[in-house]
Amino acid sequence: MNTIVPLISSGVAGPLGVLHLPRLWLKVSLEQRAKLAAGYPGVGKGYDQMVIDALGLNRDAVVSYIKNNQPTYPQFEAWIKSQPGVKLDKPTVEKLNASIRGYIHDDATRKSILGASNIPDDANAPRDAVNLNNLDDWKEFHEAALK
Repeated sequence: MNTIVPLISSGVAGPLGVLHLPRLWLKVSLEQRAKLAAGYPGVGKGYDQMVIDALGLNRDAVVSYIKNNQPTYPQFEAWIKSQPGVKLDKPTVEKLNASIRGYIHDDATRKSILGASNIPDDANAPRDAVNLNNLDDWKEFHEAALK
């Protein structure tokens, strides 16, 4: 496998308690090494940008730091804490995390993801984007690495 499907879920937080931040670090790190699987942006407009904006970070600075320093995840968090104007207070993090947990894909996206994994779109099916994205990642990983 020459490229890697990012399997850290958006529902995972690091020591700072920010959901999706470990996945953002992984995707940008992989992209900077030309190892990110096709179809995955290093920094997308969804959760990636939500996290960057909520924390008061600069997208280009995040990408540049990861590209030039190849940090471990704890080093990335330490860098974030050192950024002027960064917002890591409890209310900001809780509001961001709630928006990540509460994000719901549109019906077409949900149906597509569930269908690709042969899961019926019924009352038992996940509705939230975090769990639907997990299903999509697992399917992509299976096709890329296990088939």
